[in-house]
Amino acid sequence: MKIKQFLAIKYIRTKIKLLSLISSRRAAEEAFRLFCTPQKQKKIVKPSAFNYAESLYIKLYGLKIKGYRWNKDKPLKVLILHGFSSSAYKFHHYVAPLIEKGYEVTAFDAPAHGGSEGKTINALEYSKLIEIIIKTYGPFDGFIAHSFGGIALSIALEKTSHTKNTRVVFIAPATETTTAIDAAFKILDVENKNVREVFEKIIKEKSGHSSKWFSIKRAMQHIKATTLWIHDEEDDITPLSDALKVKELNLPNVHFHITKGLGHRNIYRDKTVKNMVIDFL
Repeated sequence: MKIKQFLAIKYIRTKIKLLSLISSRRAAEEAFRLFCTPQKQKKIVKPSAFNYAESLYIKLYGLKIKGYRWNKDKPLKVLILHGFSSSAYKFHHYVAPLIEKGYEVTAFDAPAHGGSEGKTINALEYSKLIEIIIKTYGPFDGFIAHSFGGIALSIALEKTSHTKNTRVVFIAPATETTTAIDAAFKILDVENKNVREVFEKIIKEKSGHSSKWFSIKRAMQHIKATTLWIHDEEDDITPLSDALKVKELNLPNVHFHITKGLGHRNIYRDKTVKNMVIDFL
């Protein structure tokens, strides 16, 4: 861990603990804000694929959301969805092979990511964005979703028309939101149990659902799309153990491929994985 990260975590832990002494509600609200705030990313050089992308924009809750499109008006369409603290730029290497396969390719930066406005993001907001993208630029024949984009897509697909011919690729998806919350609270080192309880109440107040509802395992039982699920044994962000619980359901439309040694981020950059995704679509 870098010294800046260590100091930042130490500061946040202290802040949450002090707030918890004053009010469990205030501590939980701060924890929720932090949970929904992506890390600032280093400015990266614009990938060459984006030099010839058509610029798209969508308004979401008053925010200007940045999008990109290639190979417009082709009969087949695919939407790429990035993960938390990421951006559409990270998937530049998928653009050319998808174009070669004849796809119109669309990608958006989620709120508070990349070129989009905003400071925070949650799964319900991301899924709402996906619904709007589908309505405005779809319908889409295929989807590629990594990490946080996976849970958001699963929620959106429950609400949008699709068939078994729709192709979905989940790459290391954030399968269970409760797992992410557990990990966050472990980092925050919150001893006051009331803070976690109030945190759950905040989720229910904002979404109408408990954190357990934000689950790909739950959503997949209502999704008809033919799905390729790629996950790594050594993923330390979205653990394979959550994915295996979905695998145990033996859903006929979901096909799993387990890798080893790629972790959470290298998995979508891996050439073999990329080729597998393109072939599947």
